Amino acid sequence: MLEISKNEVLDSLRAENPWWELGRIDRRYEALPRRAYFDSFFGLLVERSIRRAVVLMGPRRVGKTVMMQQAIGRLIRDGVPAASILYVSVDTPTYSGMGLERLLRLFLDANALGRDDECFVLFDEVQYLKDWETHLKALVDKYPMANFVASGSSAAALARASKESGAGRFTDFHLPPLTFAEYLAFMECERSLVSRQGEEYVSNDIAALNREFINYINYGGYPEAVFSDLARDNPARYVKSDIIEKVLLRDLPSLYGISDVQELNRLFTSIAYNTGNAVSLEKLSQSSGVSKPTISRYLDYLEAAFLIVRVRRVDEKANTFAREREFKVYLTNPSMRAALFRPVTEDSENVGSVVETALFSQWFHSDGFANLHYARWKRGRGKGDGEVDMVYVDPAHLAPLWAVEAKWSDRFHDHPRELDGLVEFARRNDLEEVRATTRTKQGFTRVDDIGITHTPAALYCYLIGKNTVAARTGRTS
Repeated sequence: MLEISKNEVLDSLRAENPWWELGRIDRRYEALPRRAYFDSFFGLLVERSIRRAVVLMGPRRVGKTVMMQQAIGRLIRDGVPAASILYVSVDTPTYSGMGLERLLRLFLDANALGRDDECFVLFDEVQYLKDWETHLKALVDKYPMANFVASGSSAAALARASKESGAGRFTDFHLPPLTFAEYLAFMECERSLVSRQGEEYVSNDIAALNREFINYINYGGYPEAVFSDLARDNPARYVKSDIIEKVLLRDLPSLYGISDVQELNRLFTSIAYNTGNAVSLEKLSQSSGVSKPTISRYLDYLEAAFLIVRVRRVDEKANTFAREREFKVYLTNPSMRAALFRPVTEDSENVGSVVETALFSQWFHSDGFANLHYARWKRGRGKGDGEVDMVYVDPAHLAPLWAVEAKWSDRFHDHPRELDGLVEFARRNDLEEVRATTRTKQGFTRVDDIGITHTPAALYCYLIGKNTVAARTGRTS
């Protein structure tokens, strides 16, 4: 049986590292705009005072490889010798069965580098290499002058292995889908559609902002779709076949030994259609035909793979429940729903839940997401349940700091008393002001002693994304 030769491996490495000869990265990567997280990631990459490898994780197609390539370009422009930078896509068939150190040694020997020479080593799609975390930890210890990055799209494998085997040696860096603020910047329309007036942001053209918001919901979470006419015109083909199905049919089955892939697919389809709605294991079992124990396990897998998130329920006093019978499930990227079913319009029947999903998706990568809940409580016979879509609970005092009702309608700006659940929750928790989103109207109303800020959902989505990125990167507007 023929084996892949050393020369074939070296040829593959040279093809993946054109800067060894050209002194620059592929111009396609240079031409693309940088994610808002680039500077934070680059700062970790070049950090030498702490010996840690950066573990870059996130969903498929959010720009991890592009960001790594752009970081290599920045290194070269900053004066780092191009021959001292290695990029390896670990899942390339040529490298099958090869360990990380073997690849590193071939690179060092080919470029006349030793263990004590400074170099940068970036391993992409590393999760498919067995025991990658053990080998990477050993490399961090063995090669003190090398800076390492390991990247992959299967967050489940990466996060688990990083925490279990890389304690003290790995720094996790999560790259989420595009925020709405990033999307507008990529489309070069941020400044024309949104402006700052003192401490407030306002929309310069709410009709145009809403059009871009709907475009963002349908395909804008993925950087590639923003710049590809083909992906934009056919998000179902691009997102469903290239992103969702690869995770459901390849990543999760290979990582967890799932045998009934169609069962997993049925569950995910049911969740995607009902994104933003309260569900229970019982309801999901009935709608998908999957047993409750299996559903519980699959939910863990889907969440670890960055496809969904679960949001816990609290009561009217923001207390959590000892037994979690009900919870909300959101897609981490609203574009997945449009790909599986059909794109939404501003007037679609189900646009409200997808708008709510878009709002939540701006929070998913934030350190504060674990403190975000929804509230639902019983009001007594004939009164119906009280509910608030978004409640942020202060983890130190277990009290709500703010509450938001997500609406895609101007009705509640004109009739604020109809926001009775939001107002009741505010009173019970001594919140003087709360917020409700609208479709187009911006303003402030009062219901007795409770103030309500009304903000267009598109503008609020922009604000959340802008603020969460700033919190993570240290940027200010």
